[in-house]
Amino acid sequence: MALEMESMASEIGVSVPVLRFLLCFVATIPVSFTHRFVPSPFGKHLYAALSGAFLSYLSFGFSSNLHFLVPMLLGYLTMVLFRPYCGILTFLLGFGYLIGCHVYYMSGDAWKEGGIDATGALMVLTLKVISCSMSYNDGLLKEEELREAQKKNRLIELPSFIEYVGYCLCCGSHFAGPVFEIKDYLEWTERKGIWAPTEKGPAPSAFGATIQALLQAAICMALYLYLIPQYNISGLNGPAYQEWGFWKRLSYQYMSGLTARWKYYFIWSISEAAVLISGLGFSGWSDASPTKPKWDRAKNVDILGVEFAKSSVQLPLVWNIQVSTWLRHYVYDRLVQKGKKPGFFQLLATQTTSAVWHGLYPGYIIFFVQSALMIAGSRVLYRWQQAIPSNMAMVKNLLVFISFAYTIVVLNYSAVGFMVLTLQETLALYGSVYYIGTIVPIVLILLGNVIKPAKPSRSKARKEQ
Repeated sequence: MALEMESMASEIGVSVPVLRFLLCFVATIPVSFTHRFVPSPFGKHLYAALSGAFLSYLSFGFSSNLHFLVPMLLGYLTMVLFRPYCGILTFLLGFGYLIGCHVYYMSGDAWKEGGIDATGALMVLTLKVISCSMSYNDGLLKEEELREAQKKNRLIELPSFIEYVGYCLCCGSHFAGPVFEIKDYLEWTERKGIWAPTEKGPAPSAFGATIQALLQAAICMALYLYLIPQYNISGLNGPAYQEWGFWKRLSYQYMSGLTARWKYYFIWSISEAAVLISGLGFSGWSDASPTKPKWDRAKNVDILGVEFAKSSVQLPLVWNIQVSTWLRHYVYDRLVQKGKKPGFFQLLATQTTSAVWHGLYPGYIIFFVQSALMIAGSRVLYRWQQAIPSNMAMVKNLLVFISFAYTIVVLNYSAVGFMVLTLQETLALYGSVYYIGTIVPIVLILLGNVIKPAKPSRSKARKEQ
């Protein structure tokens, strides 16, 4: 069996641990499908917990479940013993343990070299544990003190331990997401809420949406395998790169970032398929006539939305969607004081949290600081664009194109740090294109403080922004 695994791994160009993970990851699809046929809510919770733990064991070994158990136990104990403070306590304890694992395992180095460990799954699990504790904490607050998302997700009663573990490990979603709320998980398991039979009949079939996600996964993997030999991290550090001029270096950075993203698109498409086939991915019915089922709960990326984003502000809405939603609900919104508007501090704090969640490599931290600058610069462009009168359509369209080009350049420039991770390599590669992706956002932010157009009337476009 070991020889067969080695032979298969060498044929597709990955290490044996990565192949083992990929096989278990794909197995989450039939495992999630089987969840439909397990009788009784208790049986479903037990199946979710045991199947998730077993897949983790096959993927990463027995120690992975011990690592997962630590934040799960810490989170549950804070809910039992310290409910008025369980949200912040779980946040600090969960992130503290995750940071400790990041430092001990330094997983980024292993990932760059084709290895893998349980730290990535622990990252997702940590978010689920924190959201559960914070929602239980919100159950103590008065409804008028809560935002809409808090009202929707808050927990009045403590989930049982088996419900809690089932939520954490359900459908193998701790491998790569998506992150979802425990209240949704409980309603899905018990066939309540949008999953309850209605006059429209039972919840709709997920097979069409699942097939679409699998086709998307196949296309993404094919494109990744085609592009990666030509555009990779080693190419960024190769002698040929040093001999190129500015434009060729910048275009290679763009292609390297684009190539790397297809790998994430593949992973998220598989995880989306697993959650869809279970039925948990259903998110309600559209308002259109005739009504159609929506499958947004499992969606983690809008590929065309990322690659053709007209503004950097749109990126958190289309990339790693469920984690971005988590960051907004549990970090960004909670840092905004009542009656005040959010500013750059909330944006930077949220991006810094995301950086620490990914790991303590300088490249991650630089990337997310860059992201905050990129979004702040994009907001300046948007304000200028909205101030252009309607009779100057050509000027407005020009600003739209500039915003699109700005997003492409700064995103892929910034992504270099996310790929190479080390401080020395990140700064060297940024310097090789004259720090264009850092200087341009800063210049825009400074100009935005000088050139302040009159605020337009509130419009649909502004609401979307």
